[in-house]
Amino acid sequence: MSLAVVERWVEAPLRRFVEDAQAVLALLLTPSGQVLAQHGFTRAVDVMSACALAAAIHASSTELGRQLQGRPFAGLHHAGRRRQLFLARADTPRGPYVFLTVFDQASSLGLVQLYYDEFTVRLGDAAPARSDDHQEVLAENFESELDRNLKLLFSR
Repeated sequence: MSLAVVERWVEAPLRRFVEDAQAVLALLLTPSGQVLAQHGFTRAVDVMSACALAAAIHASSTELGRQLQGRPFAGLHHAGRRRQLFLARADTPRGPYVFLTVFDQASSLGLVQLYYDEFTVRLGDAAPARSDDHQEVLAENFESELDRNLKLLFSR
């Protein structure tokens, strides 16, 4: 299994989700698009593209949900011909994250949602508390932080 993480506390919950849900691809990222973990990707450029798209879709769907229902949409699902996509927010003591997974006919939306719920509990249990020295990703250091995380994920 090709799983790589930037922060070790993410590894066990993500590995369990990927195995249980039989996910083809999985990404855990900050709402700003900075990757924390990935499964199934072989190129850094694909991770960068998927993170940028996931962060943008999450931000726009969150606001659209607020405008329409007074609260963000809980999760998004798209069914393609061969693969399906599920995108949702994962809240932890460390803050919110965005979770993206792609799955095929070996799984189903119901199974992915079931294992996603378990994943969020495990992720929350594994997450260290937010420290006072935790720094938000700012525009001026976003690119260097992204580059650092991609190098960690792809061991370059």
